[in-house]
Amino acid sequence: MDSSVIQRKKVAVIGGGLVGSLQACFLAKRNFQIDVYEAREDPRVADFTRGRSINLALSHRGRQALKAVGLEDQIVAQGIPMRARMIHSLSGKKSAVPYGTKSQYILSVSRENLNKDLLTAAEKYPSVKMHFNHKLLKCNPEEGMITVLGSNKVPKDVTCDLIVGCDGAYSTVRSHLMKKPRFDYSQQYIPHGYMELTIPPRNGDYAMEPNYLHIWPRNTFMMIALPNMSKSFTCTLFMPFEEYDKLLTSNDVIDFFQKYFPDAIPLIGEKLLVQDFFLLPAQPMISVKCSSFHFQSHCVLLGDAAHAIVPFFGQGMNAGFEDCLVFDELMDKFNNDLSLCLPAFSRLRIPDSHAISDLSMYNYIEVSFSRIRYHEAVQRWHWQKKVIHKGLFFLGSLIAISSTYLLMHYMSPRPFHYLRRPWNWIAHFWNTTCFPTKAMDSLEQTYLISR
Repeated sequence: MDSSVIQRKKVAVIGGGLVGSLQACFLAKRNFQIDVYEAREDPRVADFTRGRSINLALSHRGRQALKAVGLEDQIVAQGIPMRARMIHSLSGKKSAVPYGTKSQYILSVSRENLNKDLLTAAEKYPSVKMHFNHKLLKCNPEEGMITVLGSNKVPKDVTCDLIVGCDGAYSTVRSHLMKKPRFDYSQQYIPHGYMELTIPPRNGDYAMEPNYLHIWPRNTFMMIALPNMSKSFTCTLFMPFEEYDKLLTSNDVIDFFQKYFPDAIPLIGEKLLVQDFFLLPAQPMISVKCSSFHFQSHCVLLGDAAHAIVPFFGQGMNAGFEDCLVFDELMDKFNNDLSLCLPAFSRLRIPDSHAISDLSMYNYIEVSFSRIRYHEAVQRWHWQKKVIHKGLFFLGSLIAISSTYLLMHYMSPRPFHYLRRPWNWIAHFWNTTCFPTKAMDSLEQTYLISR
């Protein structure tokens, strides 16, 4: 596509969060004119209260997207490598479960700092303009128009060639697409909520081993802790709302932690524990699926706007970043032709997005709140990998034999009945040995443990 045409293309990115700001970087590299509209204040100047800074696990998928826009080294330098999980039993015993080899790890990164860095990186492109405190009121992709409400409270119509919805799980862009024919949508809230707590530094250093994802599994609830560059840990308590509702006083909270997380009390401190617990209410978690991710050549959904998932697979942010990378690769493939790129993006990403959503929900049900021992889960996963490879081998054999049988059957006047017995043998093996039901049921269950 001619560069003069590209320069005339105007893109409105709705949402200046992690995915929106990263997508602005990708599109700016293609010399589009980008306007980012964010309903909230600029996080680089806003004075956020404590308890709202969430840590995220940055995996290889997310790093590849950051690498494509030249930001990987900068972000990695601000992250803490977590090379294993540290499991805290009720008795206080700790057990390390590595992710894999010594070179394999995930990064604990601050969501707030990452968002600030991405916004700053996007603004370095002269073709990117940020509009904070701008709320989307209307979205009309057929006419290439949006209506936004700025701090002056005067609605403003904006025309553009592409609308990119990166406005999260409760996306306004998606809500407008839901009115279009043949747009499928579903959502599900889970019974659990999450709450952020803090383990402060101890004598200027980490209060626990820093290079681990710390986990306190407790049947129907759990707590995790990720390290920060400030030598503190950000803890997240996942628990059914009905359990939160029982903890009404300071004594209730202390008694609850004494019973289920006794080793965490001296790490957090009773005063800070109570303060953080009542600072903000527990937040809900929602799973969203929709299809398609685009409308004609004028509108596309990325990140949580397209596929919000519960956090028990640790891939929400990484899947959103991968959306940006895949979209960019398709733009390369189709030479910036949006009429070809957008439908291809939906075809490519919807199966993957629905799969990670299902895996996250499955892990929520089967792993995060079960009593399976972690080392047993790892052993089971390794065994299942062998089963899968064995099963794929026999599947290939089955296809080869069946093809041979059919060919000979139709070429000969007499059917080869004697070949039917191997067919039955392989079918019997497939049903009883390769993929027994229990093994398949626990495949997704143990995958999270092994990552």
